[in-house]
Amino acid sequence: MIIGKVISSIVSTRKNENLMGSKFLVVEPLEIIGGKSFVAVDNVGAGIGETVLVAKGSAARVGTGMEKSPVDAVIVGIVDDARGLE
Repeated sequence: MIIGKVISSIVSTRKNENLMGSKFLVVEPLEIIGGKSFVAVDNVGAGIGETVLVAKGSAARVGTGMEKSPVDAVIVGIVDDARGLE
């Protein structure tokens, strides 16, 4: 699982039918973790500026019931308290 901050949203009117109704957000991993920004499907109603938990790979699909979707990252939680992480 990755901890990151939502930095923007993406609008996609044409997409795979298994992704219809999905909201896409750009997540930037926290500095202590490093890495490049990536797109994640929002599964919990996160917004820009929020710190989130992201599942990646097959765990993202299986854990969120999106087994047939072409998804590599899913926001699965919003962090309420992350003292010392930012």
